[in-house]
Amino acid sequence: MCGIVGYIGGREAFPILIKGLQRLEYRGYDSAGTVMLDRNEFKLYKKEGKVADLLAHVGEGNVAGTIGIGHTRWATHGAPSDRNSHPHVSNSGRYVMIHNGIIENYASLKKELSSRGYVFHSDTDTEVLINLMEDLAKNSDSFGTAFQHALQQVVGAYAIVVIDREDPDTLYAAKMGSPLVIGLGEEEFFIASDATPFLQYTKDAVYLDEGEMAIIQRSGEMNVRKIDDGSEIAPEIHELQMNIEAIEKGGYDHFMLKEIYEQSKAIRDTLRGRLLADRGVIQMSGIKEYEEKFLNAHRLIIVACGTSWHSGLVGEYLFEDLARIPVEVEYASEFRYRNPVITENDVVIAISQSGETADTLAAMRLAREKGATLFGICNVVGSSIARESDAGAYTHAGPEIGVASTKAFTTQLTVLTLMALYLGHKRGVLDVTRYHRLLHELDGIPEGIDAMLKSDAQVTGIAKMFSDAQNFLYLGRGYNFPIALEGALKLKEISYIHAEGYPAAEMKHGPIALIDENMPVVVIATKRGHYEKVVSNIEEVKSRNGKIIAIINEGDETLKELADYYVEIPPSEEMFSPLFSVVPLQLLAYHIAINRGCNVDQPRNLAKSVTVE
Repeated sequence: MCGIVGYIGGREAFPILIKGLQRLEYRGYDSAGTVMLDRNEFKLYKKEGKVADLLAHVGEGNVAGTIGIGHTRWATHGAPSDRNSHPHVSNSGRYVMIHNGIIENYASLKKELSSRGYVFHSDTDTEVLINLMEDLAKNSDSFGTAFQHALQQVVGAYAIVVIDREDPDTLYAAKMGSPLVIGLGEEEFFIASDATPFLQYTKDAVYLDEGEMAIIQRSGEMNVRKIDDGSEIAPEIHELQMNIEAIEKGGYDHFMLKEIYEQSKAIRDTLRGRLLADRGVIQMSGIKEYEEKFLNAHRLIIVACGTSWHSGLVGEYLFEDLARIPVEVEYASEFRYRNPVITENDVVIAISQSGETADTLAAMRLAREKGATLFGICNVVGSSIARESDAGAYTHAGPEIGVASTKAFTTQLTVLTLMALYLGHKRGVLDVTRYHRLLHELDGIPEGIDAMLKSDAQVTGIAKMFSDAQNFLYLGRGYNFPIALEGALKLKEISYIHAEGYPAAEMKHGPIALIDENMPVVVIATKRGHYEKVVSNIEEVKSRNGKIIAIINEGDETLKELADYYVEIPPSEEMFSPLFSVVPLQLLAYHIAINRGCNVDQPRNLAKSVTVE
């Protein structure tokens, strides 16, 4: 949530900040702002709305300065408004701050500062923090010391960047529970919530770890230290693997559509080097290192949120079916507040697209306290979940800019499938012949997705018929029950149509009461796995005049006749069908949202990386 950018160096900061904020728009926000420092004067501009609204507000204003910070805000404390937008300035006007996250004890701090004469001009927790720093600076030997001491007093999550008006050659940054990365250029530094704002300038980056702060000097020096005790850290420099083309639309109308079409490539990249089908080998170093833990685990506990939780539900079917290991799938946001029974014989698998999901990180830390082994699955190298894990696997989906996850989801499914096949083989659950056959079929999935995407025009036609619908019902069984949930979520996220996903057998336990001629029902009806049962469910919907949109296997003449509309997907083993069946559901949601005039890449109220509770 929110986006941070910062710059110090020899270039004019404003163009870098604005371009950076535009590249962070996918994270979700309701206001934007920038501040530049030039000749000991802040040039501050902030505005409710989009970055385009900020640019209109700036107009021909003075934006000079080679040091500056910018921010896109997703409201937590205080409604979206100009006055609540970041950056926020301290009472004296000397210090200015941008902040992602939530300061949980801001109310008590605000009360204390108010009693000391501080006046607040916004409803934000951020303004409280910058004034706390100003107050401590009055009795500190340096602002760096006050910065550190203030952070020692706050409770919550944050990524913070501060400028001191009296020191135009220094940026102060800190991280706790919200991502922050520093780009290292030639005699210049960049700061951002992720690397996309500075990809065109440098490929060298330092990811601040939990509880770390950095003092960044125009001279080229950067001092990283622990917030709690001030001990210095030797930061690890990462070479970024992504390129600038990966975060551009590349001729597509929207990032979401581009990312749907990138799924075959993303799955190939996820399989590359891991699946050697001709040799009958799966190579996953993360599992290999902890192989005994996995093979002897009493159970696997999967923790995730949103779309990643749906991939975890598919993972439950995979691990129990192929490897015969008990699995529990938990909403991380609930798991962390229960008193779950976890032992050192459990393996906890945390799944997150961004690698920064606050609830998932908290669930991991709870599991670590109980002695469990932590395995992370995420898409962002150097992210917090990657660093918190004992071992893990990157999905290699490449940058995903659209808020509604598509290729990150299918690559998560790919990693889970590889893991289940690997463990099933090692545990002797899969005989050699079936194991080799499954590896070859998995290897051909990307080609099948490429072929299936040719049905986009057919999905476009179906979308036109239902763009004015008020409700949708999605049904699936077995491996495709979680895909029904995911299809419904995609439609809700980007078209704002109410939709629910259900196990098909549960339709009779309530949802059937809703079915009439105005209710579109999307049914995933693949040939493998409970086919006859699903056909019966379709008959039940038809008898109540519901409109059936069926996802069927190629050549299924029975359901072509029975369904009102259908989309064909390649035949496959049931365990692989989610990789196919989810794609037309993504396209259906996309085209319905476009027909309704919705912003598919930046749906209202949503953020790509949920770094607060």
